[in-house]
Amino acid sequence: MKIPTSLTSAARSTLMGSLALIAFGSLAAFAQEAAPAAPAAAAPAFTVDKGDTTWMMISTVLVLLMTIPGLALFYGGLVRAKNMLSVLMQVFTITAVVMLIWVFYGYSLAFTPGNAFVGGFSKAFLAGVDVTTLSETFSKGVAIPELVFVIFQMTFACITPALIVGAFAERIKFSAVVLFVILWVTFVYFPIAHMVWFWGGPSAYSDPGGLIWGFGAIDFAGGTVVHINAGIAGLVGALMIGKRAGYKKDIMAPHSMTLTMVGASLLWVGWFGFNAGSNLEANAYAGLAMINTFVATAAATVMWILLESILRGKASMLGAVSGAVAGLVAVTPAAGFVGPTGAIVLGAVVTVVCYFFVAVVKNTFDYDDSLDVFGIHCVGGIVGALGTGILVNPALGGAGIVDYSTADFAAGYAGTATQLWAQFKGVAVTLLWSGIGSAILYKIVDLIVGLRASPEAEREGLDLTSHGEAAYHS
Repeated sequence: MKIPTSLTSAARSTLMGSLALIAFGSLAAFAQEAAPAAPAAAAPAFTVDKGDTTWMMISTVLVLLMTIPGLALFYGGLVRAKNMLSVLMQVFTITAVVMLIWVFYGYSLAFTPGNAFVGGFSKAFLAGVDVTTLSETFSKGVAIPELVFVIFQMTFACITPALIVGAFAERIKFSAVVLFVILWVTFVYFPIAHMVWFWGGPSAYSDPGGLIWGFGAIDFAGGTVVHINAGIAGLVGALMIGKRAGYKKDIMAPHSMTLTMVGASLLWVGWFGFNAGSNLEANAYAGLAMINTFVATAAATVMWILLESILRGKASMLGAVSGAVAGLVAVTPAAGFVGPTGAIVLGAVVTVVCYFFVAVVKNTFDYDDSLDVFGIHCVGGIVGALGTGILVNPALGGAGIVDYSTADFAAGYAGTATQLWAQFKGVAVTLLWSGIGSAILYKIVDLIVGLRASPEAEREGLDLTSHGEAAYHS
C-alpha cells in the first residue's frame, strides 16, 4: 500500500522532533551527573581594552569569511559543474543552522561548567549573557565582552561541520546533511570544544576544566577541535555513504580551479582571524600567531609544488592550494606556541605527510574522500598537534607553555616526552569520540531520511535534483 506523502512527512517530522527531545534529555542528564559546583568566588575586577575588543570583532568576521564565501568556493570549484550549487548550498545552510543552535544551547554546552566531557544548560539561549558580562582572556584580569567571545567561537562551530561535507560531496542528500550537522555539533563538536578549551581562566586556573585541557594538551586555535574532529568524521561518512557513481571510471576533475584558487585565498586571509584571533588579545602573541600563519602556509605551498615537480614533472594549481590548506591546518594548533622557524619546519613536514596520504594511501585503500578532507584536515591536524608538542619548546624557538599556577604566570616546558604524551592523548580522544560518535549519527540519519541521493539524482547532478536550479546556464 502506498503511504500518502503527507503522512510520510508527518511521521518523519515526529521522528526528528522525538530525536531532538532525546538529544536534549540525554545531554541534560549527562550534565546533571557532574559534581555540584563550588560556591562562586567573588568576581575579580576585569579591565576591557577597546583594542582587544575591536580585534576580536574583526577576527570573527574573518573566520566567517573563511566559511562563506571561502570554503564554499574552494569546495565548489573542486566538484563537477553539475554539483557546484549543491556544495554552496550545503556550506551556506550549515553556517546559518549552526549559528542558531550555538545560541540555543551550543555555547552553553561548550563553555559552561558541567563535567570533564560537556558543559550544562546554564547559558542556554544565552541566559545571563548581556552587554555587561565579560570573558577573561589568557592574561589575568584582562577581559573582552562575553558577547564578542560568543560570536567568535560561534564561527568556529560553523566552519567545522562545513569542512566535513567535502569528504562525501556529490552524493549525499541535502536533508541528510542538515540533520547530520544538527546531531553532530550537539553530540560531537560541543563536547570536544568543551574538553579542549574549557577552563576557569587565569583568575580561576585551579577550577575543573575539560578532559583534554586537563591532560595538559595545548591547541591554540583548533587542531583537534576543528580539523581532526571534522577530518575523521568526513572519512567515516565517505566510507558509510560509499563511493561516487563512476569513481575511477568517469572524469571527476575540478570544474573550476579559478574558483578554487579564489576560495583558498579567502581561506588564507580569513585564517588570520582564526589563528591570531584565538589569542583573544591584540598583543605580541597575536603577532606571533599571525607571522606563523604566513610562513607555515608559504612553506607548505612551496613544498607541495616541489614534490609535484619532482614526482609528476609538473606543478599544479590544485597542488599549490592543497599545500596551502595543509600548512594552515598544521599551524592552527601551533600558531601562538611555536617560533617562525618552527612554523616553517612544520609547514614543510606536514606537506610531505599529507601528500603521501592523498596520493598513495587513498589509492591503496580505495576510499572516495572526494575533496581530501581526511588526508589534509585530519592527517594535517594530527601532524600539527603532535608537532606543536615538540616545537613549543623554548630551546627550539617556541614560546613555551604558561604555567598559571605560578605567581608570574611564567612560561616553561615540561619536556618533550611529557608534552608529546599529552598531545597524543588529546588526539586519541578526539579520534575516538568523533569517529565512533559520527558513525552512530550517520546510521541514525540513514534510518530517518536516508544518506545517499538516488542513482538518477547523482547522474543528473545534485544542483537540479536537490535544489531545482543550476550554478551555470549555457
